[in-house]
Amino acid sequence: MHEIEYEAEISASPEEVFALIDRVEAFADYSDAIDTIVRLGERRYRWQLRVAGLPLSFEVEITEFTPPERFAWRSIGGVPNHGCYRLTPIEGGTHIHLTLAYRLPAPPLEKAVSLAARPLLRKLSRDIISRVEAQLQAQQDARK
Repeated sequence: MHEIEYEAEISASPEEVFALIDRVEAFADYSDAIDTIVRLGERRYRWQLRVAGLPLSFEVEITEFTPPERFAWRSIGGVPNHGCYRLTPIEGGTHIHLTLAYRLPAPPLEKAVSLAARPLLRKLSRDIISRVEAQLQAQQDARK
C-alpha cells in the first residue's frame, strides 16, 4: 500500500476540529476531487472521487471514534484504503496528523496513477484541513 501523511496546526480546540471531521458527508464540500459522499449506515459511507482524471469509489466504515483524539476508517469495498486523523492539543490550538494508505486495483494503473495521485491526495488532505480551519475560523468570528 502507498501511504501519505500530512500534518498541520489549527487555531481551534481538538473538540471543534473533531466535530467537523465527524461530519464525513461534508468532506465533499472541502475538495473538488470528491464528487459525492453518501452515508450508508451508522458508520459507513460511499465515497466517489476523481484522481488524475480517473473515477474511483470505495465504501468505508469508521473503525475508531475517540473524540476528540482519533478518527479512523478502513475500506470495506472498492479501492482498498485505511486512514486515521490524530488530534493533539497544543498551545493555541490543535495539531492534526492525517495518515492515509491506499492500493489501486491494478499494478499498471497503480504505477501510472501514483505519480499523479500522490500529489493530488496530498493536496486533497491539505484542502480538507484548510477548509476545516477556515470553517472553524468563521464560526469563531461569528461568535465575536
